[in-house]
Parts: sequence; C-alpha cells; structure tokens
Amino acid sequence: MLSLCVYPHPALLAPTQKITQFDAALQQLGAEMLTLMYKTKGVGLAAPQIGRSIRLIVIDLDPENPQPLLLVNPEIVEKSREKEIDEEGCLSFPEIRARIPRAKQVNVAAQSVTGEKIEFTADGLLARCLQHEVDHLENIFFVDRASVAAKLSLKPALVKLRERAEAIKN
Repeated sequence: MLSLCVYPHPALLAPTQKITQFDAALQQLGAEMLTLMYKTKGVGLAAPQIGRSIRLIVIDLDPENPQPLLLVNPEIVEKSREKEIDEEGCLSFPEIRARIPRAKQVNVAAQSVTGEKIEFTADGLLARCLQHEVDHLENIFFVDRASVAAKLSLKPALVKLRERAEAIKN
C-alpha cells in the first residue's frame, strides 16, 4: 500500500532516475499511484511523492469521468511565453495553497508505461498540472515558484509542516 510523503520528507528532494524497464511492475505502480491520487482527492501525483525516485507521473483532471494519464520520463520540451496565474495546492503540502504563474501552454514528450513514445500539446489545467508534476521530478515545489510576498505568507504553514514531521519522528 502506497502512502504520501509530506513536506519536508527527504524523498521529495531525492534526484530522480530515468525509467528504462517497462514491465508489469511499472504498470502496477502506475495503477497504485492513480488509486492513491483518487483516494486523496488529487489531480496529479509524481513518484517522489510516494518515496520513489523515478520519473513517473499520473494525472486525471476529472475523477468523476476518469481519463487517467500515466507518463514515464516526461519532459516539457517547450513552454508558451504567455503565462497564467492561478491557485495551486499539492498533496505533499496539505492545506497550503498559493497563486502560481505557469506557462499557458506546454509541449510534452514522454513514454507510456509500455515504453511507447508520446508527444502532445496541453493547455489550461492540464498544462498547469503537467508543469507541477514535472517540477516534482526536478525537486522543485510549487511554493518555490510563488511570489516573494506569497512565500512570506506561506512561511508559518511550512514551519508547521516541519514541526509536525519532527514530532512524528520523535
């Protein structure tokens, strides 16, 4: 059974490895990640968030009408210059939300869980979610992309998460 790594868990900052083996275990892991994402009411989840330092993300923007997207070794190969600022949250940062600027449109190159090459363009919420999840693979958190003022306002909540983690450890 998978569980979420919550900030400041060290797995969230471990370098991720490119996936080279496309087998039933990878497909199973993707399915388990989707199950956890649905259970925790998220729309995206990256492998570091479950303590796995590999380049795998899952996304489903509408769990009521599931259309899961499992991407192996995803890369954002191009971003539009046009940006949108919108509110984001993260399963690894419970109860924290911030307005984050993101490219309005992205071009993505990835592989499926069976190793097939995938290339597509995304905009709107899907583009935002892709940027957020790929950031996790690069050890970048959404709060890192917040404005200076937003970072200052988020500081007490981040301290509380660190204190909660310390209390659990001790």
